[in-house]
Amino acid sequence: METKIRFGTMEIIDEITSLFDAYRVFYEQESDPSGAKEYLSARLINNESVILIAYYELIPCGFTQLYPVFSSVSMESTYILNDLYVLPEYRNKGIGKNLLDAAKQHTIKKEFKGLALETYYENPARRLYEKEGWKEDKQFVHYFWKNPK
Repeated sequence: METKIRFGTMEIIDEITSLFDAYRVFYEQESDPSGAKEYLSARLINNESVILIAYYELIPCGFTQLYPVFSSVSMESTYILNDLYVLPEYRNKGIGKNLLDAAKQHTIKKEFKGLALETYYENPARRLYEKEGWKEDKQFVHYFWKNPK
């Protein structure tokens, strides 16, 4: 079967929300479909991210979300591939690879510098990233400051 990739829009927000909520649960967050829908709707309405949805036999089964960032040094835009998720029953069918390829093609079309991603060290998807030509960044150290709220 062939995977079809489609850009996320408000017309299919419920399909996107279902996948996004499953993704968050995968990362040990509580299910929150209404919060997920609100979050995703804001990203789409404000053009703050690009969402790609994978369909297998017309069933939405995976997605990736790209966030634009800007580099002062290179004076170019980059996407952060912040989310990539495929429903468990659809894994090992090439869907993750197809989503990565679609993200690459979109980046090329937009003439952005490239794609960056970060993931848990023990995430098994790292094998896919490396197989698809992604390189672990050994040049830069990443830090994070957490707002104590």
